[in-house]
Formats: sequence, structure tokens, C-alpha cells
Amino acid sequence: MAYITAADLRSYIGATSSSDDTQLGYAATRAQSMIETYTNRIFECPADTTRYYNALDFRYGGNIDAFNNTLQLDFDLCQLTSILNGNGQAIPTNVVVLLPANYTPAYAIKIQMNTSYIWTYTGTPDIAISVTGRFAYSITPPNDIVAACLRLGGFIYRAREGTPDSDRAILSSDGVILQAPRIPTDVQQMLEPYRKRS
Repeated sequence: MAYITAADLRSYIGATSSSDDTQLGYAATRAQSMIETYTNRIFECPADTTRYYNALDFRYGGNIDAFNNTLQLDFDLCQLTSILNGNGQAIPTNVVVLLPANYTPAYAIKIQMNTSYIWTYTGTPDIAISVTGRFAYSITPPNDIVAACLRLGGFIYRAREGTPDSDRAILSSDGVILQAPRIPTDVQQMLEPYRKRS
């Protein structure tokens, strides 16, 4: 899926003909990729996927905080579907809490204290625990991300013509070379609240 389409970008830049939709589609795809790289996040997830985790404690190189009965995720999780523990037992989703509580996306899954479940495994701990759900910041991209993608897509599209609103250096009237940013400043400001820091 895409945050924006060639038609969205065509409308944004005010073009009336679809003759350049291939280039617009490329600009939209490139903008999305740059946003995901800059923020270290994915902002759309149309279907469930499954990710696997090591059932050992952090102290031994795994993904578990045994003291807090918490599984540390390696990717944003915006919707949990199911959990299969390392011993093959399903952990009901109503006995876990996604962390942080009350916010998405989640970075960890904590088994509630008033249950008998613990993170465990049989055999090898490697990729023993499987978590199925929507691994992304959100199921559909937030409005800010769509706006940033449109702005950046337009920036990339216009750069092919070498216009002043491009990624190329510009010579000012007094002979000073002005280096344009890789990502426009206003786009960076839109993206900054979404930027993931480890």
C-alpha cells in the first residue's frame, strides 16, 4: 500500500493531465521511503503479520524482561491479534497489557500480574515466541504523514527540472552557494514528532 497515489500528488501540485503519472508515482514512492527512513517507522499496515522473539531474559540475549514479565518488541505494534508462547501455549490477549498503556504504537507486551502465565519456551528459546498483529505505527497513515508525503513528493517531482524548490544547490545573486536540504525543513518539522529514537 502507499501513503499517497500519483493521482493524489497530481492534485496536490495542481497538474491537470495524467501524462506524467509514472514520474508522479515514482516521486510518491520515493517520498514514502524517505519518510520511513527518516522516522524509522512504517505508517500503514493493511494486514496481520507474525514476528518471532527469543524467550530468554535480556541478561542472556533474549527479548524478555523476566522481572516484569514483559516481552520487548523490535517493531511498532498498533494492533495485537494473538500470541503463541514458546511452549506452544496461546496466551489470551485479555491477560496482557500493551506498553505504553493508553497509547499506540506499543513497544512491549506485559503479562498481567494476576495471571498464571509467564514467558517460557520448550526446546530452544530462539524465535520461540510468536506475536501476530499489525506491526506499524498505525493501520492507516496519520494526516500529518500524508501531508508530509505530499509535500516531499512534490519536492522530489519538481527537483527533476532543477527549479529553485529542488534538492540542488542554488547560486544566490551575491554569488553565495545555498545548499538545499535533503528533506525540506517544513517536512522535517512535520516528521519530527513521529521520529523513533532507540
